[in-house]
Formats: sequence, structure tokens, C-alpha cells
Amino acid sequence: MKDVSNQQVAEHLKRLNPWWQSGAMDQTTLELRPRAYLEPVRQLLLEPRLRRAVVLLGPRRVGKTILIRHLIADLLQRGVPATRIAYVEMDHPLLHGQSLDALIRQIEEAAPGGDGTRHLFFDEIQSHKDWEKHLKPLVDHRPELRILVSGSAAAALKRQSTESGAGRFTDFLLPPLTFSEYLHLRPEPPAIREETPGLYLLEDIARLNAQFVEYVNYGGYPELALSPAVRGNPERFVKSDIVDKVLLRDLPQLYGIKDIQELNALFTLLAFNTAEEVSFEQLSQRSGVGKQTIQKYIEYLEAAFLIKRVFRVDQDGKRYQRERNFKVYLTNSAMHTGLFGAKSADDPEFGHLVETALFAQRFHEDARLNYARWGSDDSEVDLVECSQALKPVAALEIKWSDKYAERPEALKGLMKFVRANRLPTAWATTRTLVRQQSIDGAEIRQWPAAALAFHYGVRAVQGRLAGFEAQIKEIVT
Repeated sequence: MKDVSNQQVAEHLKRLNPWWQSGAMDQTTLELRPRAYLEPVRQLLLEPRLRRAVVLLGPRRVGKTILIRHLIADLLQRGVPATRIAYVEMDHPLLHGQSLDALIRQIEEAAPGGDGTRHLFFDEIQSHKDWEKHLKPLVDHRPELRILVSGSAAAALKRQSTESGAGRFTDFLLPPLTFSEYLHLRPEPPAIREETPGLYLLEDIARLNAQFVEYVNYGGYPELALSPAVRGNPERFVKSDIVDKVLLRDLPQLYGIKDIQELNALFTLLAFNTAEEVSFEQLSQRSGVGKQTIQKYIEYLEAAFLIKRVFRVDQDGKRYQRERNFKVYLTNSAMHTGLFGAKSADDPEFGHLVETALFAQRFHEDARLNYARWGSDDSEVDLVECSQALKPVAALEIKWSDKYAERPEALKGLMKFVRANRLPTAWATTRTLVRQQSIDGAEIRQWPAAALAFHYGVRAVQGRLAGFEAQIKEIVT
């Protein structure tokens, strides 16, 4: 049995890093618009007072590798010697069993030129056993190295980096595209734009809704959003390239799951019921899997950034003591397309996908989100935001219809919740209409779901950028 030779590894590294010869990034990468998060990640990587490695987290196919390639292009344009920049795919078979130390030595031998800082990018780091233990001493003892690692199993990576790299690693979570990012990356002009902070110009609601339907079906993943070839076969892209790799490879490796088909069946059931209320009892009866096992599986699916649970509150915004019901949302509505096919705007299931997409915008903000349901008449509010003191501060009822535009008082659950908590403002979505009305001292704002998704997306990106600016300042001062 032959071992992989150093020569084979060196040749592979040269193939991965063509700029060592050309001195430039390929034209295909340069033609892609970078995401808004390029600048804060660049700051984290290049700030000389930050003696830390950057851990770039996120689900599969949200653009981590493209972001790395844009970072490399930026370094080359800034005049960093090409041989001082190295990119490594850690999950390649030739690199199995290679330590980070050994790989760095081979990089230094394969690209020896230049002096000063060396920038190293290790992609899919979760495939490297005990990566955080090997990375920590490099941060401590090799100050000339600026290192970024990326990985797909977001929560597991975050746990490891937090436990083993305190003060040495800085985590950056790259989420799926918001609706506003999607519109920015697409070649056609958007039907809505921000004129001044919080003020939007809506040019054409029919065109915006068409763009929103595209986003709901395809928009969370940059490749699916931008490539006609990939969009032509979303089932293969999402199921084979994202879901199956997570369910069949990442999660079993991380958590020792043995019954992969059982996990897959549960995920398919949850994905089909995105934005619906479920319970462990119901899921156990439908799947034949024990409730404790289901609870573990759901925790694993959340760790892999495939789903997110939202818990129920009562009419006062308080969590139930023994609550067994919860809502499950896909973190990206395009996953539903990959599993069950694209839906039209008039499809009966599309309302749940609209709710999933709106939730996904808020999920970017790490907001404290719940849903409310109470009383013998099952009064309900789709989304309730609570303050740090766990007091309701906002309520939203999501409709893909203009039915309540002229009669917001008919949204009985929302109105009861507003009165019970004395909220000054509440929101409801429509399909095409904008309305604002005062009822019992509360302002009820109704916007088209697409416009509100755009607003939430803009706010989420701006908030995260401002948060990272503050974090960088705090770390370096």
C-alpha cells in the first residue's frame, strides 16, 4: 500500500493556488459581486493588533469559499506577494492525516518566495480531527501567520473554537443570503431600494413580488441565486450537495449517529412542515422514533444550521412551563425547493414559505423570537419579539393575502396580543397593499411581505456590520 508523497501534496497545493504562478485571481471570481461581509472579515484577518485566527462558520453553500477567494483577490490587489497567500481544501483525500504544521511546512516549501506575513486559508476545517488543538499553538507561536479556517457544521465548530481557543479565535457566522443581498447580487435592477435609512422606494409591487417568489424558491444560496444551470436542477444542488452531505457525512461524523435514514426521514418531515407547530409526541407518532431520540436529532439539525426552533408564549409573552409544542423553520426556504420542488405564488403551501423567508431575515439578527398561541379559541400571533427582560416589544402576523388590508381589526389574535401587552405598534403583511391605521391607540402597519422582507434584510446586514465594527474596536482597545 503506497503513502501519499510530499511531491503529490506539493503539486496539489500548486493546483489549488494558481496565483503563485499568475499573480492574479481568476476572472470568474472577480466578476462575482462580493457579499457585504467581505470587509469585516478582511478587518478581522488583517488587523495587526488582533493576534487571533478567524473561524468562518456557516451552512454549506452559503458562499464561504467564494468569500475566501474574494479575500485572496483583495490581498493580491493590495500588493501582497502571491506566494505569501495559500488556500487549502482540508477535505481533499490527498490531505487526510496531514497535520496543520506539516501542511504549513509543505506550503512554505512549495511557495518559498517573499518575506513578512503569510496568509493561510484552510477550507472545510471540520474534516481535520482536533483542528482547534493544532490551530491554537500556531496562533500563539507563529505571529507572522494570519490564518482563516472555515467549516460547515456551524454550531459544532463554534463549540470547539469557544472551548479550545478562548482569546485566540474570532468566530464569524456567514448566514444565507437575505432578500436585500439577493437583489443586490442579481443582474436585473431591484424593484425596491433604500433611499435613506429606513425609507424605501417601491417602484413596482408586481415586479417585487416576482423577485420575492424567486428568492423564496432559490435565493438563500449564492450559486442557486446566480447560476441558471444550477437553478435548472435545484433538487440535485440542495439535496445532493447540501442536505445529503450534512445528514450522511457531517452529522454522523460529529455525533456518532448510526441510523442515518431515521435522521433523514425526520428532517424531511420537519422541512415539509416548515413554519408549522409540531410536538415531540406528534413527531414520534409520525416517524416511529422515540421522543428522546427525536429531541437529540433536532438539536443536531439545529447544530448543522438546517432548522431553527421557535418556542411558544402566551398572551402576556411568557413561556409555558411545560410546553411540548414548538414551531420549526428551515433556516433557508430554498431547501424546501430542493426537497419538494419550486412553488408558485398561488400555491397553497406558499404562505408557509413566505413565513419561513421572513423568519430567516430576522434570524440573521439573533433576535429573541417566539410565536404566541393561547386560549380556548387558539388565538395566535406568528412572530413575537421579546426584549432582554423577556417582555414583548413587537408582534407580526404574516399573511400572503390582501384580505385584511382594510380590516386589520379582523386579525383577532394580533389585536388581542397588542391590547394585552399595550404595544404601541404592530405589524401585519399583505400581498400587494400598504396600509397604516390606528386602532385603540395602537398603530397597525401593513406592508407587502416582500417589502418587509427587504426591510428586515437591510436591517439585519447593517446591524451585523455595525456589531462587528464594535467588536473589533473592543478587542483592539
